[in-house]
Amino acid sequence: MDDLPRIPKCMSTQHPDNVQVPFFAETSELGGEDEVKEAYYVYSHLACREQMWDCEGKEVDNFVVKKLLTTYSSFFSEKKLGQDIFLTLRVPNPQVEKAEAKILLETLESIPRSFDSAKLFYKEDIAPIFKVILPMTDSHTAIDNIYQYYADFVIGKQYKRLGGRDTTIADWIGTFSPRHINVIPLFEDRDSMLNAHVIVGRYMRDKHLAYQRVFLARSDPAMNYGLVSAVLLNKIALGNFEALQEKIKTPIYPIIGVGSAPFRGNLRPDTVERVCAEYPSAHTFTIQSAFKYDYPLDDVQAAVKQLEQRRVSAPLALDERRCGEIIEKYTRAYISELLPLSDIVNRIAIHIPSRRKRKLHIGLFGYSRNTGGITLPRAITFTAAMYSIGVPPEILGLSALDKDDLSFIRNIYVNFDQDLADAIRFMNPDSPYLTEPMKEAAEKNAGCVIHNDHKQITDTIIKALHDNRIKDLPSDILKAANIRKFLG
Repeated sequence: MDDLPRIPKCMSTQHPDNVQVPFFAETSELGGEDEVKEAYYVYSHLACREQMWDCEGKEVDNFVVKKLLTTYSSFFSEKKLGQDIFLTLRVPNPQVEKAEAKILLETLESIPRSFDSAKLFYKEDIAPIFKVILPMTDSHTAIDNIYQYYADFVIGKQYKRLGGRDTTIADWIGTFSPRHINVIPLFEDRDSMLNAHVIVGRYMRDKHLAYQRVFLARSDPAMNYGLVSAVLLNKIALGNFEALQEKIKTPIYPIIGVGSAPFRGNLRPDTVERVCAEYPSAHTFTIQSAFKYDYPLDDVQAAVKQLEQRRVSAPLALDERRCGEIIEKYTRAYISELLPLSDIVNRIAIHIPSRRKRKLHIGLFGYSRNTGGITLPRAITFTAAMYSIGVPPEILGLSALDKDDLSFIRNIYVNFDQDLADAIRFMNPDSPYLTEPMKEAAEKNAGCVIHNDHKQITDTIIKALHDNRIKDLPSDILKAANIRKFLG
């Protein structure tokens, strides 16, 4: 239990939702050495104690620890990696991402090598990496497979003997550490989120764990089921984790993956207090690229400090059955309003500037069987596309909610009206892609104070799409995003 106070309340991620390019980047697309610089910047300038290192959809840099320690030796001599500050790997899910399945094994094999680099640097046994995040978790065996593979094959092979002789691999190569890793399941779809406490409880049953971290997605549930459903699903899962923690008497530390767009969580340096009030039992919040790079440094530093110093409290009690009824009703309306927009969203998506050199992992909408045959871009690109045509995705599905539904939602989703107002500022009432039911629902629920400069840019984008003039689309998309202070 000694390491429990070390668990950060703020996790920097590599989600590419930023408009501005960070000063240390070589190009507008961060990758390779830029991401090593980013990790150092996050630790040293923002005082954020944890950086997620994404091993999905890009060339994996298995030497990131060695690069950090040797390039920034003065800083890391004072702040010990794995003790004061943390690097947490996000690995591919081999059950879903078949083409990248073996990257998981390469990544796990790199953990003892990183340990050796840190031991040479610190002259003591400190594991610089001992946590991995498993996306799209849907069963306890998916988590356990990684935990056991690492223990049995990455660490366990050191005890094997070579050629029938007495020499073990450890005698030959040296010992392998750390002995165990913490696997953090990331739950992203509705069924998994509703069943997350059962999955985690079963995984923990045969292990003597001091604590367990869990990760709840906020963007993909919004993309797949709409804003209201995403918030309710997160709140149900958080409540279930609280109950599990009380039952098994082992601390559970939830992480919420929030972005800067209201659709994706609405966590910005100026909304920290609001978002913390929305999810009081979440231990850790993610800060994504827009949070870090689209606001003044002083504001970002103050917000990170506020996140780290806040107190975690119990989640709000809720009626899970009633939440389920609203999720079903609202999600049907959300998808029915989304489907007619799929063509224009996919058309504009290819013009949205990239901010990371990577192929993002597949999401639910990548599986045509789940969405009536359509494929849509990932959540950040999708959100950017919707805002660029003047239709904030937050307004989809609202038309299905009656007075009683809205009253219930406002009691549970405490920032409902503020989040909608933040989104609707960037609605274009004249957009041909905005239906009357969407417009009426938006105006009824949050008023309609429209940002004129943003509207004018979306007018230009919409006309360019109509006339098939695509040359200036990327720059216009960025102009609008710069007003919002997030790409998507």
